[in-house]
Amino acid sequence: MRYIRLLFRISHINVVLIRHGLEEVLFAVPYFRPIRFLLFLLPWHWFRKVEIAHGARIRHALEDLGPIFVKFGQTLSTRRDLLPEEIADELAKLQDQVPPFSGEVARQQIEQALQKPVSVAFAEFSIEPMASASIAQVHAAKLHNGVEVVVKVLRPGVEKQVRRDLELLHVLASILHRYWKDGRMLQPREVVGEFEQVLLDELDLLREAANASQLRRNFENSTELYVPEVYFDLCRRNVMVLERIYGIPISDTTALRQHGVDLKKLSQRGCRIFFMQVFKHNFFHGDMHPGNIFVSYEHPEDPTFISIDFGVIGTLTTSDKRYLAENLMAFFDRDYHKVAELHLESGWVPSDVRIEQFESVIRTVCEPVFQRPLSEISFGNLLVRLFQTARRFNMKVQPQLILLEKTMLNIEGLSRQLDPELNLWDTAKPFMERWMSEQVGMRALALGMRRQLPRMAERLPDIPDLVYSSVKKFEQNQERLSQYSREIDDLRWEIRKSNRNVMTILLLVLLAALLGLWYFQFA
Repeated sequence: MRYIRLLFRISHINVVLIRHGLEEVLFAVPYFRPIRFLLFLLPWHWFRKVEIAHGARIRHALEDLGPIFVKFGQTLSTRRDLLPEEIADELAKLQDQVPPFSGEVARQQIEQALQKPVSVAFAEFSIEPMASASIAQVHAAKLHNGVEVVVKVLRPGVEKQVRRDLELLHVLASILHRYWKDGRMLQPREVVGEFEQVLLDELDLLREAANASQLRRNFENSTELYVPEVYFDLCRRNVMVLERIYGIPISDTTALRQHGVDLKKLSQRGCRIFFMQVFKHNFFHGDMHPGNIFVSYEHPEDPTFISIDFGVIGTLTTSDKRYLAENLMAFFDRDYHKVAELHLESGWVPSDVRIEQFESVIRTVCEPVFQRPLSEISFGNLLVRLFQTARRFNMKVQPQLILLEKTMLNIEGLSRQLDPELNLWDTAKPFMERWMSEQVGMRALALGMRRQLPRMAERLPDIPDLVYSSVKKFEQNQERLSQYSREIDDLRWEIRKSNRNVMTILLLVLLAALLGLWYFQFA
């Protein structure tokens, strides 16, 4: 039954592609290329009048295929350096222009979740959605105390759609793992599992509310990033209420210039916020596409970012951060031997790989990149190159770094859009150096002691008892040692006494033997 359902889903995907005139996608698959000529034999292909642009057809197909495919399009839209401008512009509409569902349906879901009418929960509620995305849509409202808020509500049936497509991805990942020669190395099942966890987390708006609250606390006194307040008493698993914010979408560079916003400073600030989240807070926004980022225009000379949509949050282990920081610092210092050494030490590359050979391949890939000015080097693409090069030596993909890689590509795409001359390394290096200094040396020792002080302070009142107990145990041990010493002395005396008795007996035996010899000689 499961495979029948999956076959129907695959068939539906093909039908959607054909309906939007994207048959070439199917025939671009390597297994179908030998029969690509059939594309020109399809009757509907002869008479079709393509009135919609290619990018728009791709966007409509992704919208029809569901939330997972919309997410894929959102990620692609941030990489304008990889896509034609027409396609990038169309995919950018997926960030906040997904077709909405009925406002009446949204109101019913909100009332069911809160167990009361919206007129009781809110002083005002707009039935028309403000924005609509792949997982949820947003409605404007006002609390009874006059505070303006937004109400986020999940799309009806979205969890069922997501789980259906995840099931298909799991099957495809298993096939790749079993039959593709690079399947085991690239760990498709682990990657899909990580992607599944991220998507399912997005379906729990209580989790998103908690993420927003944590991020707001991390930047509570910051003038660089503002996070709206969460109203937890009106939050449920499928409904979330946030403070309403006003700002200019980060992608609207024309409006930013009209308001006199310092784009160069804004670009640098965006990168600094990202690296602060990764290396200082270890809690970074993992879905920073243009639809989720706004800019406050109150102080254009000192612009503030405003962030929304906190369903995807990433964290890294200490070893992951050390890997990232040391590798990137070694890359930009062109210390390729260090890069190769770090990969072997981490265990991600098999130990039988010759470090000199690995170093040579990394140098071959990276030296042409560094012939350009730093402002033209893609930070995210360097990370991608690093992973691609390592995979040639059977490096296993680390799923926990995929979200970081995607987020870094998003941030770099946005920052370069604001300031094409941005030198990302100048922003990143101080954070990495500071983090590294906090892991080793006197600074690390001081930080470790500071972290231990509260625990030591808690145990301070118990120190007299601990000292007394230690002294008593010492005295008891001393008594036992004294007793053991006496027993040993007694044993030694008994041994010496026994030795004397043995010697006496031996002398008597010897004397008796001499007397016996004398007797037999002179008798």
